[in-house]
Amino acid sequence: MTLNKVQLIGNLTRDPETRTTTSGQGVTSFGMATNRSWMDASGTRQEKAEFHNIIAWGKLGEICQQYLSKGRKAYIEGRLQTRDWEDKTGGKRSKTEIVAENMIMLDKAQAGDHNIAGASRDDVRSVSDDEIKVEEIPF
Repeated sequence: MTLNKVQLIGNLTRDPETRTTTSGQGVTSFGMATNRSWMDASGTRQEKAEFHNIIAWGKLGEICQQYLSKGRKAYIEGRLQTRDWEDKTGGKRSKTEIVAENMIMLDKAQAGDHNIAGASRDDVRSVSDDEIKVEEIPF
């Protein structure tokens, strides 16, 4: 038995960006930062940020594009995936990313925001019934 599962709560480091593959499938990517704090041996509080690359496919990607933005807090659940490729100079490159399978917006929209990033599912239903059907949300 094996398990490849990632759960993150963090803040987006860049706005989601959606592209379309050559086969017509939508894929959305964005960055997320998580922080860890601890006390070192001398009793001094230490902090370290980790930066994660997130990708979301299809409808979940569309929802991330529409409702998330830089600085917002979100919960992402998914799996780790490493891609390998050759760059333009022939060098080997690799990138580890989290393929999102679930997303929950955690913070509230700020006054004056025109989107509802951070809204709960009930808020999404009441604000945008004609855009997104709650039963279509993949979480």
